[in-house]
Amino acid sequence: MWNKLLVFARKFDWIMFLVVCILSIIGLLAVYSIDISRADKLTFFPTQALSIGIGVILVFVGGSLHKTFYESYAKYFYIIAVLALVAVLFFGVDIRGTRGWFRFFGFSFQPAELAKFALIIFLSYWISRQRRRHDTWVFVIYSGLLMAVCAGLVLLQPDLGSAVVLSGIWFGLLIFSRVPKKKMLLLIGGVLLIFLVAWFFLFKEYQKERFFTFLYPDRDPLGSGYNITQSIIAIGSGKGFGRGLGFGSQSQLHFLPEAQSDFIFSVIGEELGFFGAAMVIFLYAILLLRIVWLAKICSDDFSAYTLLGIFSVFVIQIIINIGASLGVLPLTGITLPFLSYGGSSLITNMGLIAVAESISMGCRKVGR
Repeated sequence: MWNKLLVFARKFDWIMFLVVCILSIIGLLAVYSIDISRADKLTFFPTQALSIGIGVILVFVGGSLHKTFYESYAKYFYIIAVLALVAVLFFGVDIRGTRGWFRFFGFSFQPAELAKFALIIFLSYWISRQRRRHDTWVFVIYSGLLMAVCAGLVLLQPDLGSAVVLSGIWFGLLIFSRVPKKKMLLLIGGVLLIFLVAWFFLFKEYQKERFFTFLYPDRDPLGSGYNITQSIIAIGSGKGFGRGLGFGSQSQLHFLPEAQSDFIFSVIGEELGFFGAAMVIFLYAILLLRIVWLAKICSDDFSAYTLLGIFSVFVIQIIINIGASLGVLPLTGITLPFLSYGGSSLITNMGLIAVAESISMGCRKVGR
């Protein structure tokens, strides 16, 4: 038994785990800072701390499973995710106009987060069995349909942000599968066409307003442009080393809406300054480079594609969330991995790290 524990300790990717833990602690401190400004009773902090604890246990338990476990059950993860997305449309609860959550005994669960996890695992499983026939339209269309089932159900909630992430996972895996450039250009053209159709027939007015706000944030600074304006003010006021935890005027005085989730990066920028924001980006860079390095040393396609799918989902969420906080991308409600408040998001991201650790255990030699 001791030999097994020793091998586990040597093969476990402690660098990746440590980076995730530091990011989670920074996020927890930011959530605590927001919490103490709202009332005597902490609202977000206990749930976030509990989610981190569950996530850490999940990393060790999920990381100890052999990577073939995820490969063997890939289709079941996908089926469960699709059924959950269907069920939430009928039995879910509405939060801010989106029916995307189940609520049990005071806890909420968002199936769209499970769909991200399941889509990565199942698409990687499916792609790895195509014997590298990735240059055909059959490959592109069939893989697209697998994604579209999940993204379509998410759009019905409606949750545009999660649908964008799911689409991004598929698109990222197509790029890593080396689909011919001509097909990729045609796909991009198709996406633009779908966007135009959705603009006139599917998008809600508030979703269109977010796009206009992104283009012209100053046209209504006290209305539709309020969130972006306050976010930019918060980040700019942090200067070099910030105002200090609990002393950010925009977050503490509640000028910044959804500070604990959508604008957590703005809180960090205001209270920890450029140094804190740069440290967060630096930690993300280490995490992403570590995942790419693991993908390079893997000898089987399933492991490599799974890691590249995990890389894709993290990159998409990081870029969109931070970009929205800085006012260079539209607001979509996408959380920042390991930092934003939200049990479903945090535990799902920890689950992805667990899969990455499992693959690391299978790919790395002892002492490597």
